Amino acid sequence: MAGPIPELEERATRCAQRLCEADRVLLASHIDADGLTSGAIATQALERASIPVETVFEKQLDDDAIAAIADTGYDTVLFTDFGSGQLDCIGEHEDAGDFTPVIADHHQPADRDTEYHLNPLLFGIDGASELSGAGASYVLARALADVSDETNVATDGGTATTDTATTAHPDNRDLAALAVVGAVGDMQASGGALEGANEQIVAEGVDAGVLETGKDLALYGKQTRPLPKLLEYASDVHIPGISNNEAGALQFLENLDLELKADGEWRRWSGLTNDEKQTVASALVQKAVSTGVPAGKIDGLVGTAYVLADEPIGTELRDASEFSTLLNATARYERADVGLGVCLGNREGALEQARTLLRNHRRNLSEGITLVTNEGVTHEDHVQWFDAGDRIRETIVGIVAGMAMGNDGVSHSKPIFAFAAKNDDETKVSARGTHSLVRQGLDLSSVMSEASQAVGGDGGGHNVAAGATVPAGTESEFIEHADNLIGDQLG
Repeated sequence: MAGPIPELEERATRCAQRLCEADRVLLASHIDADGLTSGAIATQALERASIPVETVFEKQLDDDAIAAIADTGYDTVLFTDFGSGQLDCIGEHEDAGDFTPVIADHHQPADRDTEYHLNPLLFGIDGASELSGAGASYVLARALADVSDETNVATDGGTATTDTATTAHPDNRDLAALAVVGAVGDMQASGGALEGANEQIVAEGVDAGVLETGKDLALYGKQTRPLPKLLEYASDVHIPGISNNEAGALQFLENLDLELKADGEWRRWSGLTNDEKQTVASALVQKAVSTGVPAGKIDGLVGTAYVLADEPIGTELRDASEFSTLLNATARYERADVGLGVCLGNREGALEQARTLLRNHRRNLSEGITLVTNEGVTHEDHVQWFDAGDRIRETIVGIVAGMAMGNDGVSHSKPIFAFAAKNDDETKVSARGTHSLVRQGLDLSSVMSEASQAVGGDGGGHNVAAGATVPAGTESEFIEHADNLIGDQLG
């Protein structure tokens, strides 16, 4: 069966064939939502192909982490959602015969070749907006289904029997749902819908019955938040009198001629009928118009929703955006095992642990945004930045930076850089831009790489979001380099 992305099919098949030759595979993946879904997709695909797999997660794939992977004794290592940017170091271990790398990634590759390297950027597909790490893993999973099916032949010429638990979805198209969660978590739907190669994965998920899509209110929390909180906490489109206004959100809803409570409790968006949703959405648009919200912003109130059809209505797992946020709340607090468990279907212990971590995550994000709002950012000619020290966890400082853009004193017209202490000797740098700035020439991946290396660190990522680690004490020098580089990019 042909794969979802024709341009990647040949390379994906070669990677899958190499994995099927392995006696066992070590799978290493990143810790964010895209990395967790990437790892979960690859783990299930390998298990279904009857390939023994051990899965590990790394916060950062640096030289030490790669050396530790080499010391595990695995002959074959599959890297998902990272590895391309670390090909120089990985290649040294490959040349030394430590292991054969197979890479399914979407980040900017280092200047080094390796045989089993599946990355959309190598084939003219934008890895920042058209295919995520989870998408690359999904393409590999689809190829694994085909390759393992071809090789799964009994010695008498018949079909070999395998555990039915690993072959319930022989084409792996059911894994498209996780690929979409990863893409949404990687902010690839920030323009209102997934685009490019992602659309082909969505189509496969819909065809397989695991995804539903359609136009809907583009607010976070449609599955789980009571209606007043859904409107009060909406941040992407600020509506005066409702956004960040508890009393205003309540008054707005109470003025609608609808039964918006059940048994004394506010209903959730996911529980409204289509007619009720239309009534609320129309009133919301009218409110936005009457309070002077620009037309372009009002258009952003509606977007494409990605619903996981097999998950219960009213849970975080039903909505791709809420699912991705739940996953981000696990590994960023050193519990990647919990996020992986949720992705693999553990709906008891792992899900409850993830929800507890999510509550803590939201509290930390809120405190972080308050810190940035109260203390402000420092503006250079072309960038803005803040240094949180040890007051914001280095694993979430990038999320805080992105969420702070547009707040009072934080500009949308400049990329934002955020520093947080990683340890006594190193500082984490996270950068966030906008797709509008990218269209003007912004490439944070190259900025992070060049500016960090100039001060003795290392970094990379995407054009719209990137990260680095630099020696403590070099923050000012780093910002000077970054400001100059972005000035050159944006002219």
